[in-house]
Amino acid sequence: MSEAARSLLQRWGASFRKGTDFDAWGQLVEAIDEYQILARHLQKEAQSQHNNSEFTEDQKKTIAKIATCLELRSAALQSTQSQDEFKLEDLKKLEPILKNILTYNKEFPFDVQPVPLRKILAPGEEEHLEFEEDDEEGGAGAGSPDSFPARVPGTLLPRLPSEPGMTLLTINIEKIGLKDAGQCIDPYITVSVKDLNGIDLTPVQDTPVALRKEDTYVHFNVDIEIQKHIERLTKGAAIFFEFKHYKPKKRFTSTKCFAFMEMDEIKPGAIVIELYKKPTDFKRKKLQLLTKKPLYLHLHQTLHKE
Repeated sequence: MSEAARSLLQRWGASFRKGTDFDAWGQLVEAIDEYQILARHLQKEAQSQHNNSEFTEDQKKTIAKIATCLELRSAALQSTQSQDEFKLEDLKKLEPILKNILTYNKEFPFDVQPVPLRKILAPGEEEHLEFEEDDEEGGAGAGSPDSFPARVPGTLLPRLPSEPGMTLLTINIEKIGLKDAGQCIDPYITVSVKDLNGIDLTPVQDTPVALRKEDTYVHFNVDIEIQKHIERLTKGAAIFFEFKHYKPKKRFTSTKCFAFMEMDEIKPGAIVIELYKKPTDFKRKKLQLLTKKPLYLHLHQTLHKE
């Protein structure tokens, strides 16, 4: 085993154990976050080109299936219907497989499929890609929904416990206006809370894929629970919304545009916020509006204070 492969397996194993420990202790937000981070790393390795990988194609398929199981457990923890869709006991059966991936040659214990082979980009990686024109995909026929496997479930987190005198924020993402809304494949929104330096203050959340596309709007109607009491957010913090969609020609999910809401905009009721061109500028220093047309991200805020 090469030193690089050994180091990877050690990091993965430590992350896996950390996630299952959080899970067993009932720290669900932390467990979900750890599972999703590890799943992202495993997916990226599974999708790497052969010459750039420490693993064989068969090993990468197993790694991808483990990533799928992590996503399934994460989704089960977020489900309000049932916590038994994919149990912790099931997930723990995968730890020795991950640890011994180089020698594992048995049938995978669960009937799951690898995450669809789509390039997964870490935050900021898109900035180094060649930007494409908005209409590069061609017309609405650039890809049909049946041509592409469904994304894994969204990574929404539950509302934090209330505390006396502290305020929690729920943001309902209603819809986003785009001139080519109907052409967006598997659109979803990544929500993050950043400080002035672009550092995450809460776990990052992804919405499920949009409910529908209609005229110049992509409709979501999904609630996001901000994972920190408003009083505990640092001065100058902002909530970012990155609209992402799948590009079949390039085989990766790309950010199309972004919007953000600053602390003085947190107030009950409806709000519309402007859309900006990518790459996402978390430091808010070089902002360029996406379009001069009146197209916005439509939100509704609810404040919860005990």
